[in-house]
Order: sequence, then C-alpha cells, then structure tokens
Amino acid sequence: GESYRISDTELASRLSYFIWSTSPDEELIQVASQGKLKDSTILEKQVKRMLADPRAETLATNFAAQWLRLTALADIHPEPTIFPNFTRNLSQSMRREVELLFDSVRAEDRNILDLLTADYTYVDEVLAKHYGVPNVVGSRFQRVKLTDPNRFGLLGKGGILTLTSLASRTSPVARGKYVLEVMMGTSAPLPPPVVPPLKETVNNEKVLSVRERMEDHRKSPACSGCHKIMDPIGLTLENFDAVGRWRVNDGPVRVDPGSELYDGTKLEGPASLRKAALNRSAAFVRS
Repeated sequence: GESYRISDTELASRLSYFIWSTSPDEELIQVASQGKLKDSTILEKQVKRMLADPRAETLATNFAAQWLRLTALADIHPEPTIFPNFTRNLSQSMRREVELLFDSVRAEDRNILDLLTADYTYVDEVLAKHYGVPNVVGSRFQRVKLTDPNRFGLLGKGGILTLTSLASRTSPVARGKYVLEVMMGTSAPLPPPVVPPLKETVNNEKVLSVRERMEDHRKSPACSGCHKIMDPIGLTLENFDAVGRWRVNDGPVRVDPGSELYDGTKLEGPASLRKAALNRSAAFVRS
C-alpha cells in the first residue's frame, strides 16, 4: 500500500506501451538495462526520441481516442429520417479528423492548447461536404485552413458534437457534462435519484426548441442545481445540430447561444466558450 520507485525496465515498458502501444525497442531496453532511465536528462531524451517516431501516432489513435471518447462514435446512430446523410463513413471520418488534429500537435511539437485553438483541421471528401468545405475530393485527408472561428479546435469538431447528442436532437446537458469531465477534468454533479424526463414535442402542440425544453426542465428544484452548471456550457454549442452541422434555427425557433457560466462569465456561442476554457487553461492541461 506504499508508493515505491519502479525499476528502469518497468519504466521502459510503461513508456513504450503508453507512447507506442507496443513493447520497448532495442535502444530503450539497453538504456533501461544499464539503469540509466531514472536519470531525468536521459529519460527526457528517450521520450523525445519516442515522440518523434511514427509509432507515436498511437497516442492519437489509442490514448486520445479513449480520452476524448471517440470510440463511442461507432455506437452513435442518429435518426435516419432526420439526418439521412449520416453514414458509417461519415462517422469514421469524424473520428479520424480528431485523431489527425491530435497527432499534428504531437508531431509538430505544438502547444497542447492548440487542441482548443487550432485554426486548421483535416477532412476527406465525405467530411468536407458535411462541413461545406469546397474543393476536397477523394478519401485522402487534407489539411485545410478554417475561416470560421466557431470551428476552431476540439469544440468545433463534428465527432465530439455528435457523440454528445441524442439520436433525434442535441443535448446541452451531455455537451456540458463532456466539456466539464473530459476536457476540464471536473466531475459533473451526480443526478438526483428520480429525474423527470425532458419534455418532448408532441403532435398538435407548439414546437419547443431544446433551450425552451431545458428551461422548463430546470423549474424542478431537483434538477436546477446540476443544470445551472452544465446547461450554460452546452447551450453555447446549440448552433451545431446533433451531427455537428452549423444551423441558425432549431426547428421553427431561432437558436439563442447566449448563456452565463456558474461564476457569472457571459457566453455567446462556441468562440466565447473556447475563450472561457482558455481562461481556465490549467484545468485543461492537467486533464
């Protein structure tokens, strides 16, 4: 039950399976067998060597995919009558986009905060059509410059926006919870034992936007405490529909992305949420 220093060979194994998702190579084994890996200078040299190796792409395809919950995309099936253009190929392209963004930060030795601010992304023809990006043909991913700041970084990625939605509509709660837990490393409040369901639109009734349904839901004292923390985050992303496309209206109602964080910070759309996250960058880096 006490902390202890692991051996150099154990450290070599942990490093290799974390960075490369495979066993140590000859050089790392040799350094470890000589007992030199505990030396901070040599350790840093080895880590930099490993990160520069193509095998380090598994940090994106394995570690980042787990951290950002991209593996869940395979189980997301948006309602085909509402989102007929959502396909398995599109889902796979969404995941690959985020992996390539993460890997570019690794390969180019960029600031980790570029995951929030990057003004570029990677698209193939399927994803480019989904985003409305012109002049991209074929299955090969191309790096493209983004002109819309709402698309910058992880918060503008279709894969993340899709896996935090329901089959038929967006979910500000799921998006807010995701940003808190995954990106900022802060546990979301636990829901009360009995949570009343969000009111859905039924025939012959006024069509309510997601925001209007959320406001009605928060009237319940059992729900208001948690939702005051999560909802404002998710509501700033409401201009993105359930499959990550930009929209102006939610049904017949114009989208209102304005909200206020629990500490009083005013938000007005994805760009302002990104700025708020950057103002709390220590939490993101630690996460």
